Amino acid sequence: MEHRCFCSTLDASRRPFLGQALLRTRVFPKSQSLVSSRIFCRRNSIKNGGKYGNGGSGVGKPKENIWSQENEMACYAEEKKMVKGREGGRRKAVRKRRGSNSRVLVSSPMLTKVDAVLQTQEPFVKPVWNTFACNVCGIWKGVGAVFSPSTAEMEPIAIGKKNENLYDCYTLSCVQNLDFSATHLPQIHRKTNWVTLNPFGENKHNSIRDENHKDKNGIMLPSVGCKLPSYEYFDFSSSDVLEEDFLTMESGLLFFEDGSFSRGPIEIPLSNESKYFLSPTFKFEQCLVQGCHKRLRIVYTIEFSDGGSHIQIIRVAVFEEEWVRPSNLDDDGSDAKLNLKSFSQRKRTQQSELAGSWKVFEKNATPIFNGDNDDDESGNEDNDDKRPPYVYLCTETLIKRDFPGNRQAYFGKEEMLETILWLPGGITGYVNVNNDGILCIGVGWLSEDGINLVMERDYGINGKLEEVRWKSELKKKK
Repeated sequence: MEHRCFCSTLDASRRPFLGQALLRTRVFPKSQSLVSSRIFCRRNSIKNGGKYGNGGSGVGKPKENIWSQENEMACYAEEKKMVKGREGGRRKAVRKRRGSNSRVLVSSPMLTKVDAVLQTQEPFVKPVWNTFACNVCGIWKGVGAVFSPSTAEMEPIAIGKKNENLYDCYTLSCVQNLDFSATHLPQIHRKTNWVTLNPFGENKHNSIRDENHKDKNGIMLPSVGCKLPSYEYFDFSSSDVLEEDFLTMESGLLFFEDGSFSRGPIEIPLSNESKYFLSPTFKFEQCLVQGCHKRLRIVYTIEFSDGGSHIQIIRVAVFEEEWVRPSNLDDDGSDAKLNLKSFSQRKRTQQSELAGSWKVFEKNATPIFNGDNDDDESGNEDNDDKRPPYVYLCTETLIKRDFPGNRQAYFGKEEMLETILWLPGGITGYVNVNNDGILCIGVGWLSEDGINLVMERDYGINGKLEEVRWKSELKKKK
């Protein structure tokens, strides 16, 4: 299926390249309930000074047609006047509700300031490959979805048998550690099978009306919850293969012992004279782990053209998985049921959940690149694939995160905004370029326990990898 590009063409030397932020509708508190409106309507409907007659605090107007639906707005207007005259008019009744599509999906990045440095940078032990492999290997069951890089809306992930769009998927991944003693190159083999489902898209109200919900006479039945088939309903032994690849000690792979990793190219070609492609396209995979049994993988597909001056985000795919059993054990039917909801059934993260003071523990890895003449000195023709040495440091800070500001930038004559995607399941994703021309590819994952995990990958103006950061953030109690 041909990939579609939803992102505007931007200049990497300027400010970011995601879509514009969505407008947010301000929601006013309801100072009075609908009962006040009903009381007023009844006051006009009772004649000759009844219980709700003219003996009240206000004098009703002549009776109108209370059976007309158009008269409801008139009742709201009268309620507004009545509440204003009560007790000095301290509250103002404004009936305004949030629309069904007024969720915050894309916004400017939240303002972050470092309040204090609790622990200065110090080195930590280099992660060991065998420990990483033990934590990443096994059988993983999960869910997945694809989102628009410009609007953060769910996009079709496949087409069904009836030519309908399908938005969710279930995955089964088998990850095995392969040790090649002859070449001394340890490898991890990954194979993922998947099944697609859900022709309804994102469930915003947890109610779906479908042609199948009709009785024998063809009359539409009341709306019911969109209940998708369970994971155990599908047979993955005959399902399609989503992806199959190998993880090795490649130059652009940064891993940590808990199983989290950041994978991508060690260098993005910025020269117009590319060896193979005019517009090279790369995949950037970020993985975060919670408690060694649950993990989140987000995969960005990004195209770089015109020497890196134009960047297009083609695809944003998200997978959340649970560890089931070791990969060397067969499925005997005793696996626990998958406890993960599909992304279409989840709520999106709100900005207020990330605002406030956070205690941040950070690990970062910085590659050390040698000079341009190292190829001649080393005599290795395959030096491009050689893994550079990394410096590992850790630090602890106290930061304060505030609501997004209006940090505006201009690309040509068009006004652009730095953006962050608010995805379902506590996930935030962003691909931005700061004032110094640093390209940052990041993901955040807020758990139900209030711990926010972050993985960020930075590239410099020369296209080389500068730093990979893993963060664990704990919100400070008020």
